[in-house]
Amino acid sequence: MTSRIFRGSFTQQEPIPEEAIEAAVAVMRSGRLHRYNLTSGEHGETALLEREFADWQGSKYCLAMASGGQAIQTGLRAAGVGDGDKVLTNAFTLAPVPGAIAAVGGLPVLVEIDENLRLDVEDLDRKAAESGARTLLLSHMRGHLCDMDAVMAVAESRGFQVIEDCAHTMGARWKGTKSGNYGVAACFSTQTYKHMNSGEGGFLTSDDPDLMARATILSGSYMFYDRHGAGPDEKHFEAARYQMPNQSARMDALRAAILRPQLRLLEENIARWNTLYNTVADGLKKSPAIVVPRRPQEEDMVGSSIQFRVPALDVAGCRTLIRRCSDHGVQLKWFGDREPSGFTSDHASWRYFEAQTLPRTDAVLSTLFDMRLPLTFSPQDCTLIADIIVENADLVRT
Repeated sequence: MTSRIFRGSFTQQEPIPEEAIEAAVAVMRSGRLHRYNLTSGEHGETALLEREFADWQGSKYCLAMASGGQAIQTGLRAAGVGDGDKVLTNAFTLAPVPGAIAAVGGLPVLVEIDENLRLDVEDLDRKAAESGARTLLLSHMRGHLCDMDAVMAVAESRGFQVIEDCAHTMGARWKGTKSGNYGVAACFSTQTYKHMNSGEGGFLTSDDPDLMARATILSGSYMFYDRHGAGPDEKHFEAARYQMPNQSARMDALRAAILRPQLRLLEENIARWNTLYNTVADGLKKSPAIVVPRRPQEEDMVGSSIQFRVPALDVAGCRTLIRRCSDHGVQLKWFGDREPSGFTSDHASWRYFEAQTLPRTDAVLSTLFDMRLPLTFSPQDCTLIADIIVENADLVRT
C-alpha cells in the first residue's frame, strides 16, 4: 500500500490573469461598475464581452448574466415556461437546474440517465409522450454530452423545445458543433469552479431575436437595450418591453472585465484540462473495480472534472473509500449519499416538487464518485491521484 499523500487542493483555482486584474482595476478606478453607467460613445466591458462570447460560441446573440442559475431561469421564462408547465430534465444534475424550473413555476419531469451519465433517450421519448411537456432543459451534467442527433430527433418528433445547460460544457462539441448550438437557447456559468472564473456570472445565448429581447428585459435592461454588445434589433423589443418584469439579473462591468482575458485563454485551457482528465482516466482504468464513463468518438469534451463508479461497493464501502482517499489527500464527492453535501445532491433532496421513481439513475448514482481537476494540478499530480484511488478501491473491494 502506498504511503504517498497528495498535497494539492481540489478547490484552488489558478490566479486571475494579470491582464484581467489590470482591466478590473481600471473599472474600479472609473467607479462605473454598473453595465449601463457609460460615457458618451463608450461600449463598456459587459457589452464587449457579450459580443466576444457570441462570436466565440457561434451564436447571434448573447446576454451576460449575474449567474448561471439566473441564465437558466431567464432562458426558461423567455422561452414561455410558466406556472404549471412541465419541463423535462435530467435526473442527474445539480440543484440549480430543477431549482430554476421551480422558480418560474414549472414542474420538473425527471428523465433517467444511462451508465455513462447521459440522458436516456428512450426514457426521454417515453416521458415526453406521457407528460406532454413542451420543453426539455438538457443539463450536460459534468461535461457528458448526449447523442445530440438522437435528442433533437425526439424533440422534433414530440414537438418540444430544447434549452441547453452548458455550465460544464463551455467549448465542448458533438460532431464538431459546440454545445449550446442545438436548442432554442443555451445557458453558461462563470462561477469559480467552471471554465472561466468571475466568482458568479453566466451567459444566455440564442439565435432567436424575440426570445433574446424578452430575456434582456427580464435581466433588467431599464430600456437601455441599445447598450448591449450582441443583442437583437430594437424592433424586437416593442412587445417585450411592456410584458417582461425586471428581475435585476445583469452582469456588472467588473466581472466582465475579469472574464474577457480569460475567454482568450479558453481553448488553451480546454486542452490542459483534457490532458489532466486523460491522465486520471488512464490510471483509473488499471483497476478492474473501477468503471470510467465511456466518452463517444463524436464528443470533444472539456475534462474539468472526472467521474467513476465502483459497482461492487455497498454504502459502507463507498464511505470507506472516501475516508481512505481523504487520508491520502484525495477529496472525492459521492452522489450516492442520501443527504446533500456541498455541491452534491440528488433528486431525493429536491422536495419542492413531487417525488419521482428513477431506479436506473439511482443504481448509477449509488456508487458514483466525482472529483474536480483544477488547472493548478499537473499531469504528475494526476498520476499520483489515480494511483491513490486505484489502490484504495482495490483494497476496499477485497
